[in-house]
Amino acid sequence: MDELFDRIIEVAKTGISILMVEQNARQALSIADKGYVMVQGTNRFTDTGAALLADPEVRKSFLGG
Repeated sequence: MDELFDRIIEVAKTGISILMVEQNARQALSIADKGYVMVQGTNRFTDTGAALLADPEVRKSFLGG
């Protein structure tokens, strides 16, 4: 998994946009320029990956606290 994320980072550094759907939200948001948190098919949160990781509601509801 770490190798896959390393490759995604390499590709993103070239300027290519990447759309990633990932169960490991913490790891995905840690490398995301922009993140979306979907709840039952509806976008509930949109922000930078870092901001979503720091958001108390996102942390409590989706990241285990």
